[in-house]
Amino acid sequence: MAVVLLLIGAFLAVGGIYLLTLGGSLYYLVTGLAVAASGVLIWRGYRRGRWVFGAMLAGTLAWSIWEVGFTGWSLVPRLVGPVVLGLVLLLPAFRGGGQAEEGVARRGRGLATFAVAAIVAIVAGAGLHALRPDRIDPLFQTGTQSAVPDRLAAASLGAPGDWLHYGNDQGGSRFSPLDQINPDNVKDLKVAWTADMGPAPQNKLASLEVTPLKIGDTLYGCTPYSAVFALDAETGKRRWTHNEPASGKAISSFCRGVAYYRVPGASGTCAERIIWASPDAKLVALDAKTGRPCAQFGDNGRTNLLTGMGKAPDGYYYVSSAPQIVRGKIVVGGGILDGQYWGEPSGVIRGYDAVTGKFAWAFDVSRPNDHSEPTGDAHYTYSTPNSWAPISADEQLGMVYLPVGNSVPDYYGKQRRPFDEFLTSSVVAIDADTGAMRWRFQTVHHDLWDYDLGSQPTLIDLPVGSATVPALIQPTKRGEVFVLDRRTGRPLRKVEELPVPQGPIAPGERLSRTQPFSVGMPSFRGPDMIEADMWGVTPLDQMLCRIKFKQARYDGPMTPPQVERPNFAYPGYLGGSDWGSVSVDRDRMIMIVNSNRMPNYDQLITRADAKKRGMGIVSENPEADPARGQAMEGTPFAVDVQPFLSVLGTPCNAPPWGLLTAVDLRTGKVIWNRPIGTARDSGPLGIPTMLPITIGLPNIGGSVVTRGGLVPASHRRSRSTRC
Repeated sequence: MAVVLLLIGAFLAVGGIYLLTLGGSLYYLVTGLAVAASGVLIWRGYRRGRWVFGAMLAGTLAWSIWEVGFTGWSLVPRLVGPVVLGLVLLLPAFRGGGQAEEGVARRGRGLATFAVAAIVAIVAGAGLHALRPDRIDPLFQTGTQSAVPDRLAAASLGAPGDWLHYGNDQGGSRFSPLDQINPDNVKDLKVAWTADMGPAPQNKLASLEVTPLKIGDTLYGCTPYSAVFALDAETGKRRWTHNEPASGKAISSFCRGVAYYRVPGASGTCAERIIWASPDAKLVALDAKTGRPCAQFGDNGRTNLLTGMGKAPDGYYYVSSAPQIVRGKIVVGGGILDGQYWGEPSGVIRGYDAVTGKFAWAFDVSRPNDHSEPTGDAHYTYSTPNSWAPISADEQLGMVYLPVGNSVPDYYGKQRRPFDEFLTSSVVAIDADTGAMRWRFQTVHHDLWDYDLGSQPTLIDLPVGSATVPALIQPTKRGEVFVLDRRTGRPLRKVEELPVPQGPIAPGERLSRTQPFSVGMPSFRGPDMIEADMWGVTPLDQMLCRIKFKQARYDGPMTPPQVERPNFAYPGYLGGSDWGSVSVDRDRMIMIVNSNRMPNYDQLITRADAKKRGMGIVSENPEADPARGQAMEGTPFAVDVQPFLSVLGTPCNAPPWGLLTAVDLRTGKVIWNRPIGTARDSGPLGIPTMLPITIGLPNIGGSVVTRGGLVPASHRRSRSTRC
């Protein structure tokens, strides 16, 4: 035991000295010395070793409460380990000699003394905590309310039992008018059936992320390995499966959904069709009844999305989200493999005829007035901003709304051209008939943080005063939620350009002095991080997380990446909000938001260092992991991109890491907010703790709202479809 205490004390003391040199807490040095002293005294057989440890424990209790108050999960790494060691020291082997009666009396006096010390520590810690400056959580910047808003006139969504589009309606509200399942009977739900979607893909980036459509008594969906399926909605039995022969090697394999189209006035084969984009970039039309390709669509049911793209290595261009169909046009954006090289495929947005599959129009931001398809050696403009996330549409206004990301690469922008800067990280409205841009609203200027828009714009008719305005809600990875007039793109809730951190930055780089903040809505970016927010399983890894935090540069939101030291990016690339977007109770105008509080730890790397690390583009190095580092060939730098994790693989910042929040859209105030997800399937080194205790887990899959008063939400990814 003495050796254990000596080792722990030495580790804390040495780490504490280094933390002090970074401007961090004194606690770890003092505690390390106390624990080491306790070990020395116990080694020598002195009872004072336990008293020294007890004094350290009381001091730790006071310090912990001073730092984080009585927040349970934040107290765990500060107190559980020291308390366990303290309990070990109470075992008979550490009690020393003496008569039994004297030992009992001595132990009684000792426990009483420690109890008094603990009470004093708790009171002192609580008093000092009350003197700490308040932390401002921008989630509550517009205030809170306890009342649930009254129901408006019931929203009409067509066939009540169907789910015809990726977000149920074209505007992506994810609102179900079904009310048979409600808060009173939901506890009685049992699994009715499970459908196995097949073996896990070899591609480590692939996962089952599909939201199936339900048309009549059939569910339609897709897998990340070139398959579309139709299931009996009542039994889960397969009605058909279409396995698309894949050409080339798809490096990124995602499929979040398919689209459904009924040809006006048609009957028979392919009158109802499922439209899908394969991993190797083909637009495929299948008969909804049989799963067979529609022969009159494109080339035997297929249209090649690589036409006009020019140089496009296998897997560098893909469509990860469901196509949107509006006014007889299939509209697709496209994902571009992150950060490989300057000059990757174009982010062009295109429309195709839903009956014939023929090209209708293109929106290539470098030639905004030319909506034709390139011919001969011509091609769409390389490395333009791309739109990989789900798309929304307004049939009446004739507009399609796309969330747009960055021009590749994400973390260095010197090569970006004026038209790239114009469109990057914007929501853009495009005329569904012609491909002309109607308006755009930019959520990040000169994005260097991978804050591309990953969330589907949500379209609602919002009560504003005595009028009802066609509105668009755009969640962002930054955690800002922008509410716009979808006819014009003008904000309906106040947006301010606020100063953001400036240099130092990478040579040749530039920064925007301000960024848009949606001050008229709750923000899901979380409070600015401080050292006390660092977390761990024990005081040891928590101290290492504090060191890691202090080593990085962090001046608040939008702290720019640089070469000299790591950059603490918060929120990280998961968001805020990601592709799950938001759901809206259209009867009550309540918005449900899934959000994450997961930072990233990024650093630009010189080209010479990147070469030493063996970093390269994926098409030439299949072992490269684009989720951790990006080569960014053709620029002076590569980038190391990592989640902010401890040596044990747990987040370095304190939970909750995932939240579910309800917001009244009529007032902009928070109705309720809670962590989502338990610690059951998570733990250090990837070992599940099996603790069914709510902790709040990262989540990107989104939620649904039902007229029955429920919010089904997901925080885990699954290989099966369940009903």
